Amino acid sequence: MADEQQQNPIQFSENPQVHRLIKGIVEDLKDFTESQAAHLNELAQIGRALSAQRDPDVILEMIVQQARRFTHADGGTVYLMTDDEKELAFHVVQTESLNIAMGGMSGNPVTIPNVQLCCTDGSSNHANVSAYVATTGEVVNIPDVYEAEGFNFEGTKKFDAALNYRSMSMLVMPLRDHEDEIIGVLQLINARDKSGKTIPFSTELVDMTLALASQAAVVITQHRLISDLKNLFESFIKAIAAAIEEKSKYTGGHIQRVAELTMRIAEQINGQTEGPFADVQFNADEMDELRIAAWMHDTGKITTPEYVVDKCNKLETIFDRIDLVGTRWQAIKLHRELEAEKEKVRILTEGKSDERLKEIEESCKADLEQLDDDLKFLRSSNTGGEFMADDKIERLQNLAKQTYGSNGDQHRFLSDEELYNLSIRKGTLNNEERQKMNDHATMTIKILNQLPWPKKLRNVPQIAGAHHEKLDGTGYPSGLKGDEIGLGARIMAVADIFEALSASDRPYKKPMPLSQTIKILGFMVKDQHIDGRIVDMFVNDGLHLEYAKENLKPEQIDIDLESGEKKD
Repeated sequence: MADEQQQNPIQFSENPQVHRLIKGIVEDLKDFTESQAAHLNELAQIGRALSAQRDPDVILEMIVQQARRFTHADGGTVYLMTDDEKELAFHVVQTESLNIAMGGMSGNPVTIPNVQLCCTDGSSNHANVSAYVATTGEVVNIPDVYEAEGFNFEGTKKFDAALNYRSMSMLVMPLRDHEDEIIGVLQLINARDKSGKTIPFSTELVDMTLALASQAAVVITQHRLISDLKNLFESFIKAIAAAIEEKSKYTGGHIQRVAELTMRIAEQINGQTEGPFADVQFNADEMDELRIAAWMHDTGKITTPEYVVDKCNKLETIFDRIDLVGTRWQAIKLHRELEAEKEKVRILTEGKSDERLKEIEESCKADLEQLDDDLKFLRSSNTGGEFMADDKIERLQNLAKQTYGSNGDQHRFLSDEELYNLSIRKGTLNNEERQKMNDHATMTIKILNQLPWPKKLRNVPQIAGAHHEKLDGTGYPSGLKGDEIGLGARIMAVADIFEALSASDRPYKKPMPLSQTIKILGFMVKDQHIDGRIVDMFVNDGLHLEYAKENLKPEQIDIDLESGEKKD
């Protein structure tokens, strides 16, 4: 029995005091274990909440709030290293009892100056506790800052005096990322017990809070990396757009203007509370997808020859061949004058009348005047500014049939290729060149499909490549029809057409008045080319007036920007 009592003192000890002591130890141990388990569970929940959040400001605010709740602290601050790692910048500052909230999602900017990590002599700033933690990586747990040695708390004391506050306990720890690099500091002020009394931060919570700080640092770093990659991607997109526009001196800014107008229309749709778009709402990811698609919509033009992209006249390739036609015309005129002189010499030799000489001179003069008029007509036809009617096409064909002599050979006034290009009825591109230009939409899809788009951006190639599709199925490159064309592509189509019609930098057309641009959009709606709902909202909500004010020349704006009525 004695042996059993020695082996089981809890059960067999006959001393009541020992019984109570052991029971107390067991209960304390049980409470401690349950408390630790609760803390671990809470820490896991905090980690999940931080990982689920996407907004950096919300994350930083959550870090302070959760750390304060975890340690029962009255105040808390998160500092982050500046990019040059020379300062600590305040990002979130909270003191519950004083109702102070700055940074994060509070809406109140942080006005406190950054903490310098180095002194003027280049040595580490160990007088400031947050700078000390940032440079050494040590955890500092101070029971009472007024009695602490080694740190300068004059600023804290001035703060207390100004707001009738008493800073006492302080816990300061580094925020370390996944590579164990310090990216910031978490500082907590005035731990409180259940009664609200300020107490020191318990050592048992330090390790737990440090784990929370590490979780927070990893989340912050993760979002920084994502943000950096996103910024790199955005810059790459805009660099591609800039490279495309460098190919054409006439369309600078087109991609940017289309992208901005596309997003303006999409934002307007998001704000609709009635009408056909009342139930439509682009979320943040869809807005990103549409914006990137708008910036990338002309990517395929990388493969379009420059002479096609920049073809401002019908006979232009590497250079404008109308000058060759002009030189040829001078040769034709000289040939005609030479023929006239030869005829005059023959008449004089034969001794014929002066009347005949006069007829030759007048005939030659008339022919030269006709040649000048024909050349003027050819130069006008070359610009592509006016629609080529049938009578003009017939005149070109008649000119092409005429011949002139050179070195005993007969040559046509115009080659087949020159006649073909000058006969372009609208614009400056012939059928083959227009097909090459249209191919940019196909190439846009082909190029963008080569990229490993994340799930949230997987529709970028299709949206970007469909901005030339038409509701009636006559568009390109896929001949999509009706609902086969997504709303994003429909929005971009309106933006792209409006920008092209109203642009003042196109060499093949005069700047179009705003009212005419809107009228053409209306015609395209009637022809089932573009979405009338988008055009109606675009005009009725005054987006066209906002765009005109920012981008059109004053002489193009023939609609009053205030009333929206056409000017007299």
